[in-house]
Amino acid sequence: MPISMVQSATLNGLEAIPITIEVDLRGGTGEFILVGLPDKAVDESKVRVKTAIRNSDLDWPSKTVTCNLAPGDIRKEGPFLDLPIAAAILAASGQIPLEQLDSTLIIGELGLDGKLRAIDGGLSIAIMAAEKGFRRVILPRASATEAAVIPKIEVFGIDHLIDLVHLLNGSLAILPLVFQEDQVRVRTPSELDFRDVKGQRHAIRVLEIAAAGGHNVLMVGPPGSGKTMLARRVPTILPMLSTDEAIEVTRVYSSSGNKAHREGLIWDRPFRAPHHTSSYAAIVGGGKHPKPGEVTLAHLGVLFMDEMPEFDRDVLEALRQPLEDGVATISRVQASLTFPAECILIGAMNPCPCGFKGYPEQNCVGSPQSCNRYAQKISGPLLDRIDLHVVVPRLTPDELMQAHSGESSEAIRERVLSARKIQRERLGTSRVNAKLVPGEIKEHIQLGDEAQTFMKQVLTRMNLSGRVYDRVLKVARTIADLAGHPDVRKEHLAEALQYREPKEVFGIRS
Repeated sequence: MPISMVQSATLNGLEAIPITIEVDLRGGTGEFILVGLPDKAVDESKVRVKTAIRNSDLDWPSKTVTCNLAPGDIRKEGPFLDLPIAAAILAASGQIPLEQLDSTLIIGELGLDGKLRAIDGGLSIAIMAAEKGFRRVILPRASATEAAVIPKIEVFGIDHLIDLVHLLNGSLAILPLVFQEDQVRVRTPSELDFRDVKGQRHAIRVLEIAAAGGHNVLMVGPPGSGKTMLARRVPTILPMLSTDEAIEVTRVYSSSGNKAHREGLIWDRPFRAPHHTSSYAAIVGGGKHPKPGEVTLAHLGVLFMDEMPEFDRDVLEALRQPLEDGVATISRVQASLTFPAECILIGAMNPCPCGFKGYPEQNCVGSPQSCNRYAQKISGPLLDRIDLHVVVPRLTPDELMQAHSGESSEAIRERVLSARKIQRERLGTSRVNAKLVPGEIKEHIQLGDEAQTFMKQVLTRMNLSGRVYDRVLKVARTIADLAGHPDVRKEHLAEALQYREPKEVFGIRS
């Protein structure tokens, strides 16, 4: 009897790696041998597969079943190889035609009754299958919707092991899923809106600039000034994800097991707000088998770090690479994994440990030394990577009692969309001003005589680093885009510079 082979996959971070499952039936002891560096969950597949086949009224072979997971030097994790192992056994025993397995990738977790459960990473698996030239992918129906967005392959979603047998035997007509973008691309309604924010016009302006150009923000203010309220409304002024961006975000959430049973693509931009006690691995990524952290789960969205100085110093310093390069790299002895991490960082902090330094309505109880130690928990190099610094003061009694609403998120979003459209036309991609590289800064931000004279005076007085100078130019470019001006003018530079003076923001550093 020939050896049967079924193509499947396993996940390594966000990437799917092809796996070949080989089954040989020999002898008559009835033993089930599984080799190929399986982890505990894969090794337990022997029980699930055998029971599922019997409970599906299919024949379990009386011979010794030897199953090899190739290549043998890659560790296979999770229960996702149940279905392809079962398919290989059924093919080796003649219950599935071997030729039907050609150019087909199969993956799925089996219940003891033969029903299929959703898997992680369906989208990554479909991407890999398309790249490797597979003709079709068969996986659980609950995971098939997201996989169907990938062109050039047929995606079949099934509910039960017996469906696989009937599909491959030609006795069950199942049509491949078809991705229809127009029917599913909708913005999830939100109860949050900037019209609920009283006062804080200056802070809202800063967040509008951040949303338009993808810039990082640090808000400093006493407790109760509205920093968290402001940050949570930033996603409401961001544009919806494009199809390519939705695929990127869905791939992250699906592969890391954070999709929470949502089918199809994720169209809303992520908003992540980890607690300040979160570990290095939770924020940046890591673990024994590295998984994405919060900075990756916020990819193409917002990472909000409230009480920023309370985060571990190593965690804050580890953010420097993602903020600069848009990726988080996790290194291990076996390999290094790179996760996408292009997000808008919004940090919030008090001006001092008690929160009232510089505010006459309540005395600060800390010493100057303790206030400086608190502020210096955020290092200079990290501050350099935050484009916009803004003070969020407590509201006055008149502002608290005002009856009229502020400007709506929809109105602000329209300006943001217009600014992003200008950037897209300028760069030819969906990249934003915050991601301009030095060559693009030189090409797209050319200062006139008045603006050059102004910046020379500023550079002499403020002693800005090269990195900060480039970031000021990028923020000024975004301000000009919001105003609809093709050139960066003196007033745009002046507004950008007022958000770049840490002494003005902290009020406590010497």
